[in-house]
Amino acid sequence: MSLHIGIDLGGTKIEGIAIDSSGRTRAKRRVATPAGDYAATVRAIAMLADALENEAGESRDDASRPRPIGVGIPGVISPATGLVKNANSTCLIGRPLDKDLAVATGRAVRLANDANCFAVSEAVDGAGQGHLVVFGVILGTGVGGGIAINGRALLGANAIAGEWGHNPLPWPDQSETPGPLCYCGKRGCVETFLSGPGLLRDHHDRGGTDFEPEVIAARAGEGDTICLASLARYEERLARALATIINVLDPGAIVLGGGLSNIQRLYENVPRLWQRWVFSDRAETPLLPNRHGDSSGVRGAAWLWRK
Repeated sequence: MSLHIGIDLGGTKIEGIAIDSSGRTRAKRRVATPAGDYAATVRAIAMLADALENEAGESRDDASRPRPIGVGIPGVISPATGLVKNANSTCLIGRPLDKDLAVATGRAVRLANDANCFAVSEAVDGAGQGHLVVFGVILGTGVGGGIAINGRALLGANAIAGEWGHNPLPWPDQSETPGPLCYCGKRGCVETFLSGPGLLRDHHDRGGTDFEPEVIAARAGEGDTICLASLARYEERLARALATIINVLDPGAIVLGGGLSNIQRLYENVPRLWQRWVFSDRAETPLLPNRHGDSSGVRGAAWLWRK
């Protein structure tokens, strides 16, 4: 069976995986990300790729060439410059990361945004398996999205396909405008409402104690009225934001990832709520929890070389 090697480059850790063509894990390792050190990060990825291939113990199809690798990054390669942009790991910005990795590893390299890797993973053998078009959603410290079509990431002409978190929250009421200031410099972005910090800010502003999202969800389940109201506002905003995705993309499935994807009531309440804004007599789109959890990103990176 063919071996696929994936690397997920995060702000604090670099995770690597080797999987076979059936999706079975053959090797998995994790190392710390060299904070703020670009050259050391490139070296760490190169050593991790070699270690994974050796641990997997499968002979190469062509003994003269090391296996290619897929790498998920918190940003993208700009089609205009060939350099990394939009990365929250700032040492990557303005660097030709794919080319530097190819030199350091001696391997063919494909890079993709980490949200695109999530979407690919869940489309190939995850919750979205069997659907032609899958929209992957990351609800965590930030809000990201990726589009997989027939198991492959849609990059887009500007390498920003799926970046729904930096659109304005649709159909806002008076209390939601102009909206909180986003790090991108604009106000009222979806991310400022639907990220974990966005939920906590809203909860606090409406009289709630500074709980974490999972605590808000747990207390809502116990009948806490303030927590119930905070989750209800969150669900309604998520429904509005995802309705625009359905109206434009009409995916076969929407799969949630990130820490807030663990709030189970979202999967029943949000599809019921989005019916009001979807431009159709009925919206049949399933909203699904991810299958691969924290491993989705690195598995998607490995699948970037899937034939």
